[in-house]
Amino acid sequence: MVVLHYTAMESAQAALDRLCDPQAEVSAHYLIDAKGSVTRMVEEAQRAWHAGAGEWGGVDDINSRSIGIELDNRGSHPFSAPQMDALEQLLAGIMKRWNIAPEGVIGHSDMAPGRKDDPGPYFDWARLERCGLAASAHARDVGNCDEAAFLSAAKTAGYSADVAFETLLTAVRLRHAPWRTGPLCSDDFRI
Repeated sequence: MVVLHYTAMESAQAALDRLCDPQAEVSAHYLIDAKGSVTRMVEEAQRAWHAGAGEWGGVDDINSRSIGIELDNRGSHPFSAPQMDALEQLLAGIMKRWNIAPEGVIGHSDMAPGRKDDPGPYFDWARLERCGLAASAHARDVGNCDEAAFLSAAKTAGYSADVAFETLLTAVRLRHAPWRTGPLCSDDFRI
């Protein structure tokens, strides 16, 4: 898997300092600053401490099964074009080297719903989807548009963490429709 994050820090240098500080007990494989500069901090074959507690597709211990990419962004604004260009190039290489399907590229919020919200509502998932670098949302014939059907569809898509319905709905919307609010609707099944 590849897990995408935002740094939520004031600068890329501040994030790099923290990610390289052993006392912080947090790391990632890569950091991409807003200008598109890529810094490798941990070899891809080595474990980094970027994901924490969570689950995706019934798999836990995400740190042992993923490459973490931190994006220099506070989560309060769009990601820059040079940063997204660099991410596309980096992702394409990682996915080829490790035979990772687009479904294996997730956000921190996907594997830790309710605990994390990065890469956040300003991240351009549609851009990655168009490039084949993230799974595309597809319309599903759901029959009943209720919580049980949604939980089933979400689990099939990979959202296997045991969280409350509202928490899961928020996480799915954060990834696929960050503008959507209100009660569950048929469009929420496009996961």
